Amino acid sequence: LTRFHGGAGLPQSQDNETFLDDRYMLSQDPKIRIAKAAAALIKEGDTIILDSGSTTMMIANELLKIKNITVITNNLPAAFILSDSADITLVICGGYVRHKTRSMHGAIAENALNGIRADIMFVGADGVDKKTGLTTFNEGYNISSVMAKASSKVVAVVDSTKFNRNGFNQVLPMQDVNIIITDTNISENTKLELESVGILIKLV
Repeated sequence: LTRFHGGAGLPQSQDNETFLDDRYMLSQDPKIRIAKAAAALIKEGDTIILDSGSTTMMIANELLKIKNITVITNNLPAAFILSDSADITLVICGGYVRHKTRSMHGAIAENALNGIRADIMFVGADGVDKKTGLTTFNEGYNISSVMAKASSKVVAVVDSTKFNRNGFNQVLPMQDVNIIITDTNISENTKLELESVGILIKLV
């Protein structure tokens, strides 16, 4: 990915992080359906923010089918996919590379979002819980919160294995999430709990 600019470094230990390639293989079929449903929310002229992760990377593949959109991302594999499309205006957040997730983080990446307004943000998570919101087992970071503040709508894209478990660090509180796209294996109780706090659940 030599076309991308920015610093490179490994912040602290990442023993608990999952490599992006491993994430891609886990629950791959539901993620494909989730990615297609996410892309269906996009229309020409929209500005989209893609956070890091395997499901958001798969959304990038679906966005190639849509013309005249702007995509802002810290997700290097997603940026690589989107860079081949002349119909997409691509903005890449610079910063420090987190190697296991192949994503950009830190103050430089966050500052790249200053003054940005997006129609929609797509974000993944390792855990989803009504009380703790979206969480991750990876090292904590702030860029997801900055992305959410810059977006009119926040959509969590997570398969059903992620519900009712908590990672070590919060990605976003539940009140920052508008829509969750997931597969049909989510329990009815979990679905009702999330709907009770105003979350729209889309099942695929």
